[in-house]
Amino acid sequence: MKNRIGIVATLGFTQTLAWASTYYLPAILAVPMARDIGVAPTWIYAGLSLGLGASAFLGPSLGRLIDRRGGRRVLCGSNVGFALGLVMLGESAGPASLVLAWLVLGVAMAAGLYEPAFASLTRLYGHDSRSAITGITLIAGFSSTVGWPISTLMEHTFGWRGTCFAWAALHVTCGLPLNAWALSGRIEEASVVQSVPGVEIAQQKAAADRAMRHLAFFFTTAGIVSIGMATNLPRLFNAIGASPAAAIAAASLMGPAQVVARIIEYSARRRINPLLSAKIASALHPVAAIVIALGGAPAAALFSVIHGAGNGMLTIARGTLPLALFGPSGYGARIGRISAPARVGQAFAPFLIGLSIDRLGADTLIISAGLYLAAFISLFGLSLPRPGTVGQPN
Repeated sequence: MKNRIGIVATLGFTQTLAWASTYYLPAILAVPMARDIGVAPTWIYAGLSLGLGASAFLGPSLGRLIDRRGGRRVLCGSNVGFALGLVMLGESAGPASLVLAWLVLGVAMAAGLYEPAFASLTRLYGHDSRSAITGITLIAGFSSTVGWPISTLMEHTFGWRGTCFAWAALHVTCGLPLNAWALSGRIEEASVVQSVPGVEIAQQKAAADRAMRHLAFFFTTAGIVSIGMATNLPRLFNAIGASPAAAIAAASLMGPAQVVARIIEYSARRRINPLLSAKIASALHPVAAIVIALGGAPAAALFSVIHGAGNGMLTIARGTLPLALFGPSGYGARIGRISAPARVGQAFAPFLIGLSIDRLGADTLIISAGLYLAAFISLFGLSLPRPGTVGQPN
């Protein structure tokens, strides 16, 4: 008999596998891949960006499918897609085959990264999904911590092509059966239709649409900085005067800070609602920017911890805030629509933040802090529904 902890732990593992074998893969394989294929390393990251961009267009339709049928088919299909894309990546011989492989991986990422897992859990547990969503992000928060050393070891042992094939094999032999097991069984949902005047329905729909626009802006704006910083943090610390060794050491603190923040958020979930948690998360990066402005390079480690804590809480908010605002009904379709512009923004984030660091150096933090402040302000256009209401914004 499956229990809640077993399901969350299993999906947390498969999410770790999904992130480690795709999003975090170029950090280890970009240089040997580019050297072997005969392209610049930027082509590898461009392929990742293209895949992330493609994934944005599939999110809403996959979310609707999960709402209707559950997440088993979508998440299991993602493992097949990951395996196929990784095999194609391992067989790449030039720019065309490289881009095609990343497009296939983009389809798989749309079906297999956080949002479909959140939607699957919400269909299972309804309003009581917050702790399950937090549990998944807590486990998958170690994706880079686990994935980078494993990819490095496999690359040294099998080469970069063998590494792609090995990750593909793990999706087929581990990810696919585990997702199938975790989401097996038929979930019956009761549908309650209330008699509501037509004017009130229109008002509720307008309020929901406004709230979704606010959320889409929030997650897009914050996500650009979050993803951009994650891929360029050591370069930023170099720009403010830290040595290469000190920059890497300081940047490495971001991952543990994310996990600690998620543990704290989980412990305080009964006292802090998701909207307040999102406000705290979006305020932490500007605070970290002030720390750097006052302390310079010696404050890089503190910046990494504060920014990382906000980033860890932000990941949880991606799943819990839409649930708190709208409820579990239609959650998959909504989160797909909300995350679509965020995926597009995140696709370009590494390039844009990197370009800003090249041109502006430490002044990039003025831009990043401004974006996060805009995201923070946008949250004040949202309000949680009153207890006992269906889940529409009031």
